[in-house]
Amino acid sequence: MNILFHMYLSGDNPELLVGNFMGDFVKGPLGDAYPPPIRQGLMLHRKIDSFAQRDADFQTSRLRLSPVFGLYRGILVDLFYDHFLAKEWDSWSDIPFPDYIDWTRGIIETHLAIMPPKLQEFVPIIFNELLPSYKSIAGTEAALKRMSRRIRRANPLAEGGTELTRHYGELKTDFERFIIAAQQFSTDSINNGGDR
Repeated sequence: MNILFHMYLSGDNPELLVGNFMGDFVKGPLGDAYPPPIRQGLMLHRKIDSFAQRDADFQTSRLRLSPVFGLYRGILVDLFYDHFLAKEWDSWSDIPFPDYIDWTRGIIETHLAIMPPKLQEFVPIIFNELLPSYKSIAGTEAALKRMSRRIRRANPLAEGGTELTRHYGELKTDFERFIIAAQQFSTDSINNGGDR
């Protein structure tokens, strides 16, 4: 659930950002349930997720993590990449991080009515707790523990922070390569009208 990464890859289009932000909470065929720009953002979210699953650097990061985490390794990499993006924000954006969070929050809160109820409830936590916490290792570990509690079945996510510290340098290098490729992929998808 790499919320920051998805918002960042949306560029400066508010409706595209809203759709990309909602992506983890909207499943199945989209039909005409959402306006075209938001639907394009939802499709972009799905395309970015598919791109990550095929990308060599993302997969390298996933395989660096202990097999104990199994299918949760992808979720860990998502959060680790949000950590690297937040921590090194000034390297990737000209907008100061607090200003970006305020800007995106304003957009998201303006569009709350079209969001699934579970996401509506989660928005204050995302902006008050999760996104600011990603700047530090301790905050990222706390986010993993919070996420672990939200999942009904037993899972190892609460212990995932050890993998971040164990492989920090290598994961950061993977991230730096991945974000460049993901930016290009997202730009191409947006320019090609990602509603297909």
